[in-house]
Amino acid sequence: MIRVFIGYDPHEAAAFNVLAHSINTRASRPVSITPLMLSQLGSLMWRERHPLQSTDFSFSRFLTPYLCGFEGKAIFLDCDMLVLDDIAKLWDLADDRYAVQVIKHHHVPQEDIKFLNQPQTRYEKKNWSSVMLFNNARCTALTPEYVNTATGMALHQFHWLGDDALIGELPHRWNHLVDYDPPVPANEISNLHYTIGGPYFEKYIDCGYADLWLQERDRMLYATQK
Repeated sequence: MIRVFIGYDPHEAAAFNVLAHSINTRASRPVSITPLMLSQLGSLMWRERHPLQSTDFSFSRFLTPYLCGFEGKAIFLDCDMLVLDDIAKLWDLADDRYAVQVIKHHHVPQEDIKFLNQPQTRYEKKNWSSVMLFNNARCTALTPEYVNTATGMALHQFHWLGDDALIGELPHRWNHLVDYDPPVPANEISNLHYTIGGPYFEKYIDCGYADLWLQERDRMLYATQK
């Protein structure tokens, strides 16, 4: 079973559901998809929301290994994504030499504000934590106590590993930053990341690759006529 955890924010419910649909319809093996909803995490997530926190799942994403009992593997994805490939291909890239594998972007956003007037932040390893392939047994530092008390930078810059050599690299195609990365044909992309804002927000209806997201939404909503 391929275990996928997706960050959930009520403002991006449409994004979550379209992403889940895009994963399921392309997967060649059974997939278990879990939304990281604060309303379901209860006592596991008690830290107060930080002014720079743009989504509900900014920190809850790091509970993924704990929710798996620190066993096996798990994939975490931000909800503002669209998977265009078989998620089993990402799963099969797991390498036991590493505690976590990510796409190592060199991303320095120029804007100060992103979707829903949320502040844009700049920091080392920006967007690395938006796609994570966890080797759960090597992520035991991520207890609820640590996730709720560590600084945002300690979490998103992987200080909890104590050694950056434990961070493996995944192919860039699994986290294409829409309207940051140079546009390439869709068949060269496995996962689109609408990190500034996607076409589920009126302001970004004309963003890059908006047509692919809208087509996926329509396939999810309407049954095919035979």
